[in-house]
Amino acid sequence: MTTLKSDRRAAKSGTAKTMMIFLHGYGADGKDLLGLADPLGEHLPDTVFVAPNAPDRCTGNPMGFQWFPIPWLDGSSEEAAEQGLLTASQTLNDWLDETLKTEGVSAANTIIFGFSQGTMITLHVCPQRAEPFAGLVGFSGRLLHPEQLADAVSKPPILLVHGDMDDVVPPSSMPEAADALTAAGFQVYTHVSQGTGHGIAQDGLGVTLQFARQQFGLA
Repeated sequence: MTTLKSDRRAAKSGTAKTMMIFLHGYGADGKDLLGLADPLGEHLPDTVFVAPNAPDRCTGNPMGFQWFPIPWLDGSSEEAAEQGLLTASQTLNDWLDETLKTEGVSAANTIIFGFSQGTMITLHVCPQRAEPFAGLVGFSGRLLHPEQLADAVSKPPILLVHGDMDDVVPPSSMPEAADALTAAGFQVYTHVSQGTGHGIAQDGLGVTLQFARQQFGLA
């Protein structure tokens, strides 16, 4: 079994009652998103932040990691991409089980925050888990297999955020995902970051904080 290496930021209060898990994008690593714990943690003092590295070194950027291959970026086959998604999903599920246990925080008090490829695997894995998370946040991503939503086991609330100038993952991916998720019975919130490319803007982070406080019962 592959074990994911992760970094964490302890709750500012010293007592973790809630948790936010960051899942990074293609070619990055856990530390790429963990810095968001600083601005978010100021308003979520009882939240521990954890960020794993994806399981495989990135073909397109060997300094970073990937959850699965992306054919149009690295020349891999569609079969390799699907097998990579399947393997990474199981690895992530195992890691999530272990992390919830280790941190002593329930899924009901945990939010999964994905960026780009991290959003893709978040939306693929989390609806198939028995215990629903407090919420899912997806920046600049896509819903890979909308047909699988018919078999969703849990339906946590979802916030989708996308920059209207994203030249990596088309902005149209957000309403496509939102429509499919809504049709499948999920509660979905969306936010468009004006003038933003493939990244996380301040307004999107602000909406994320509002969503987190709402889902953690702090609003």
